[in-house]
This record gives sequence, structure tokens and C-alpha cells, in this order.
Amino acid sequence: MRIVVLAGGIGGARFLRGLKRAVPDADVTVIGNTGDDIHLFGLKVCPDLDTVMYTLGGGINEEQGWGRTDETFHLKEELAAYGVGPEWFGLGDRDFATHIVRTQMLGAGYPLSAVTEALCDRWKPGVRLIPMTDDRVETHVAVTLPDDGSAEGPGERRAIHFQEYWVRLRASVPAEAVVPVGAEQAKPAPGVLEAIAEADVILFPPSNPVVSVGTILAVPGIREAIADAGVPVIGLSPIIGDAPVRGMADKVLAAVGVESTAPAVAEHYGSGLLDGWLVDTVDAGCVERVEAAGIRCRAVPLMMTDVDAAARMAREALTLAEEVRAV
Repeated sequence: MRIVVLAGGIGGARFLRGLKRAVPDADVTVIGNTGDDIHLFGLKVCPDLDTVMYTLGGGINEEQGWGRTDETFHLKEELAAYGVGPEWFGLGDRDFATHIVRTQMLGAGYPLSAVTEALCDRWKPGVRLIPMTDDRVETHVAVTLPDDGSAEGPGERRAIHFQEYWVRLRASVPAEAVVPVGAEQAKPAPGVLEAIAEADVILFPPSNPVVSVGTILAVPGIREAIADAGVPVIGLSPIIGDAPVRGMADKVLAAVGVESTAPAVAEHYGSGLLDGWLVDTVDAGCVERVEAAGIRCRAVPLMMTDVDAAARMAREALTLAEEVRAV
């Protein structure tokens, strides 16, 4: 079975770990979000790609869900002592090595897709991990901040990098717009469209529908390829009981005019893209609404409390795919 998964960071990575346990012999291609990418300290940092790579390769900080296990922060502390920031983004010493290698390879002329493949040679994640594009795309968020950049008081409307909004401000101010800068001019990375065309099933894990999966779909050609693939496209709701399972997806959903509910996210993707949608059992009452939108829907447990729970979610998604295929 050939499975394509569109993945963001923590939620996507943990779902993938469950998918690998559920169908260990499947050929899994992961199309990773690069809209979260940021340049820090002269280095190219790819948070979502690295979270998938570290999680599946056994090097993730399990408690945080991002960054390396057994991490130290001596380099960050030394940079701060020199007055070099930003201090709000916590790159650890082990993590720095990944970004140094990536930046050196990019500087030597290798595209991000080739660099990602080289990094995965070390981690052996058991999936083929492809960035959504080799081109530079960065998600920015329009907010209103005072002149000092804090989260309090009146100020001017400005666009800031998504990482600053998410990590430094902790989404403490309303997101007025979300823009994947550069996406319109980007091209899918080599292998992305081919993997979609050859897939038996395509999955949207419980990743952020705006700044993770949504950013991948913003690259011209990817949404169209998925819609035209002719195979079941199944999504799992990142919203349970009208609240995000993790993070602050409700803030960016509001910015694009979508309510923070499981059926609203399904409708946001649309029946032209989604064939099936899994909601949590607490949202069983919305199944009829989703199906009225032309999307087959089932209510199952969707809390990824551990790898076994994630594996059960993956099996439910694949079961729904077979139901769709049989129609």
C-alpha cells in the first residue's frame, strides 16, 4: 500500500509514528510543511521537517514534542551573552548541528529536498520525507502590536513571522490574516506530485489546517493533484470538543473565517478535496452535518495519548478509506 501524508509538526509526526505501527509494510511518503521555516543565526531552520525526522528516527524530546532528546543549550547561552538573539527561539546544541549541515548543503547548491534526504540518511525515519517545495515559503501573520512589539496596548498593524507569533507571543493577540509568503510562486518539490499520483490513499493527519496542511495545499499544483488523484482522501480532525487538541489552531482558524469545530474544518477543506473525515466521539453529533457537506464521516477516539492510540487512529482512517473506495 502506498500512502501519502501531508504533515506539519508534532501532531503530524505522532500520527505518522502510529501509522507506521499500524501498517509497517506500507510505503509511506510524507509531504512536509516548510512554511514554518525560518532563518536564525545565519542558519536555515525547518521545524516541521525536523520534528518528523526526529520523532520517527528516535531522537525527539518526547515531553516537548519538538527538539532533541538529552539536549543542552550552551551555544544559545553564549550567543545571548554576546547580545545575539532572538532569545525566544530555543535551539539546542544537538539541534544546531542539523541546521549547520542543512545550511552548508544549501549554500553548496543542493535543493532542500536533496538536503532533507541526506539528513534522513542518518535518522532513517522509515518514510520518504519530502518538503512541499524547494522554494522559500514563510508563513507570516498580520497582527496589531504596539511599537515596542509587546502583546499589550494599541499599535500598528504589521506582519510578523509565524514563529514569532506562535513561539514568542504564544498567539496572545488575534491573528488578523495568515499569508504563506512565496507560496504562489513556489513549485512542488521533486517527487511530490509523483507520490500523489501513485498513492493508494492520501491522509491529512490532525495537523493545523491553516498553517500546516493549509500551507502545503497553497503550493500551486498540490491541491489540484490531490483532488484529481482518484483515491480516497481522509482527514482526521485536529479539533475535539470545539477546541484544538494541541496548540492554538483556533487563533489562525479565526483569521481565515473558520470556526473552531470539527465539522467547520472539514467544510473548510471541502468535499472537492476530502472524501472522508474522522471526528472524535465527543463530536459524534456533528457527523450528519459533515456528511451533508458530501464528506463521509465517522466518530472514533482521536486522542493520541500514546503510540498505540495513534495506531488505532491510523487504522480507522484506512478503514474509512476502504469504505470510500467501495462506494
